Formats: sequence, C-alpha cells, structure tokens
Amino acid sequence: MIRLFSAGILLIALCQQIQAQTINTFWLGSFNTFQLDKKFSIHLDAQFRTGDKYSQMSTLLVRPGINYKPNDQWMFTLGYAYTANRRSLPALSGPNELEPVVGYIPEHRFWEQALYTHKLIGKNTISHRIRLEQRVLMQPSIDGDKLVTDGNTYSNRFRYWFRTMIPFNQQFPFKQGWFGSMQNEVFLNFGDKSAVNGKTFDQNRLFFGAGYRLNPAVDFEVAYINQHVIGRGDAFVNNHVAQAGVYLRL
Repeated sequence: MIRLFSAGILLIALCQQIQAQTINTFWLGSFNTFQLDKKFSIHLDAQFRTGDKYSQMSTLLVRPGINYKPNDQWMFTLGYAYTANRRSLPALSGPNELEPVVGYIPEHRFWEQALYTHKLIGKNTISHRIRLEQRVLMQPSIDGDKLVTDGNTYSNRFRYWFRTMIPFNQQFPFKQGWFGSMQNEVFLNFGDKSAVNGKTFDQNRLFFGAGYRLNPAVDFEVAYINQHVIGRGDAFVNNHVAQAGVYLRL
C-alpha cells in the first residue's frame, strides 16, 4: 500500500511537471526605425532568444516592415516576419532512437498593425498597438538523422499591446537620461485554432524595464518579462525572461 501510494504521488508530480513548466530565458533585441521622409519609414527588429537556463538558441526572429505615419498620434505598418524555432522529435529507429533529433523549423508571418499614442499624465504618453498576424507554420519531420520541413499549417493571431515610458527627469521633449518603462501584451488566436493550442488565448507578456536614452536616436533598455504561454490541454509554460534591447531611430 505504501509503495502504491508513493507511486501515485510520483505520478501526480510528473503530470504536474508536464502540464506546468517554469523556465528561465534570455532575449536580446535590436529595434530599429529608419526614416524615409516625413510620413514613411522602415521598421526592422531582430531578436535572439535562448532556451531554458540560458542554453542554446531557441528562436531567431527577423521582422521588417514599412511604416506610414499620417500624424503625431497614429502609425500604420505592414510587414513580414521570419522565425527559426528550435524543435525536437524522437528518432524513429536506429541505435540512437531514444535520443531526439533536433533542428530549427521556420515560421513565416505576415502582419498588419495600428499604433496610437496619447498623453497619460502631464506630458507623459502611452501607446496602444493592435497587430494581426497570418502565420504559416512549417511542420517538422525526420529525414535520416536530420529535422526537415514537411508541409505547413495556417493560423491567425490578434495581439494587443500597450506601453508607457516615463523619463525620470520629466523633461520634454525627452532627449537624454534615464527612464522607466512598462508594457503588457495579450495574444489571442482566432479562426481555425487546430494548428496551435486549440484555444483562443495564446499567451500574455508582462514587461517592466529601465533604460538610458543616449540621445534622441538611441535608447538602451533592460527588462524583466513574465511570459505565460498556454499549450494544448492543461499544459502551460511560465517563462521568466531577462531582456536587453537597443532602440535606434535614424
């Protein structure tokens, strides 16, 4: 009876470990805007993300776009994003069939967004961003001892983000100095959800940061992000992210 009870406790613990996973990762990002004229600019961000415990590269993301800014409050963007995501599948046969086959599988995204900025308190501002994504997710397969793509699936996603950055010196226009930042973003799947987690809610990212504005064109920022990702069934991942970023406006 004691052995049976112990086995049951172990099984419950293993199930909980599978369903709820806590990880620690590091993200490095470069977020850039290149001005073409008064209304048009090029957006380009690139991000490197590690796996759990700051291990090997988990995701590489490159996201270009074209911005149109009709006035000081609104900006609209059309873009494309390429991501390479680390995936693993169990080997089908051979001497290493217990070891997974690991590789990087791409995802292609087309995205559209609207960004609206208004005053929050005094001259401080808050920005709201709505983004729609059309995701082409390549499916992994094993060819010999390599991970390859074998067809794709399609999914739609809605994202709402708000962000505020408050200069500590409260000088406007803000040209140089320390600042604090806070943002949150919620991700919702819509349409056919079978290619992702099968649910409307996808993930949430809560962000607290601090940084230094070197000049009107360059910001450096470090942040903590709590990323809560919902998987299939009862599974979810709670990701504690340390992020460092550089923001350029040229």
